[in-house]
Amino acid sequence: MTDIGFIGLGHMGAPMARNLLKAGHSLRVFDLSPSAMTGLVEAGAKPATGVADAARDNPIVITMLPSGRESRDVYVGPGRLIAAAAKGCLLIDCSTIDVATARDIHHVTAEAGIDCLDAPVSGGVAGAAAAALTFMVGGSETAFARAEPIFKTMGKAAIHTGGPGNGQAAKICNNLILGISMIGVSEAFILAEKLGLPAATLFEVASRASGQCWSLTSYCPVPGPVPSSPANNRYRPGFSAAMMLKDLKLAGESARTSGASTPLAAAATSLYERYVATGKGGVDFSGIIEWLREAA
Repeated sequence: MTDIGFIGLGHMGAPMARNLLKAGHSLRVFDLSPSAMTGLVEAGAKPATGVADAARDNPIVITMLPSGRESRDVYVGPGRLIAAAAKGCLLIDCSTIDVATARDIHHVTAEAGIDCLDAPVSGGVAGAAAAALTFMVGGSETAFARAEPIFKTMGKAAIHTGGPGNGQAAKICNNLILGISMIGVSEAFILAEKLGLPAATLFEVASRASGQCWSLTSYCPVPGPVPSSPANNRYRPGFSAAMMLKDLKLAGESARTSGASTPLAAAATSLYERYVATGKGGVDFSGIIEWLREAA
């Protein structure tokens, strides 16, 4: 088993860390919120006093942070993670951040002689709790091979997407598809209601026809067809609308800097901005169907 530092114990980080403990790994954990550390310490983790202490003597350190600003702050600078990590340490950032920041962190870690992976995840809170996440991993093949057993402890799949920052690129593109498709599926169910077509019938048809997609068959935004979807639990979030908006904005930023044309991404971002502005940022992103229904 491995000694691991884990920084960032929010809705995603805490269950990921728990799965590492269950697998027998030794964890030293840190979060700016002392209460976030309590449950992990009670489960057997050691508390760290800060970022540098979480890295001390650990061959692997994992971070799960809210944004690129926090990742840069945790990784770069005197007394921060890269400076505190021992030679040969592997740093794994599972946060979803902008590609440019991820590549900057890779550059600084390489200069320090330390391996680094950007490894954002897909699967939401439920996937984190069930150790069913998918990791999209950017960095060297050597570092990926070293981290793969750790990924298997926390998830169902780990895909090496290429060099530094490519994990973030894959995550942003994947969630661009997801955000747009959820709006399309929601609009289809709203139109079906207006036309007198039952939701169950539309699901039966579309799930077997060319309209089939993950937003329909695994995360259906109307109650009934997919019992495990948040629609059957008052849209309690597996992945909140605010997080979807964050990822769509990251996609838009990447589109602008790379010169890609993404008009549907811009439209989806605008709709989620308006939805979140109504106070629904903490609701599951599939709950946008209720706002679209009211807007209609």
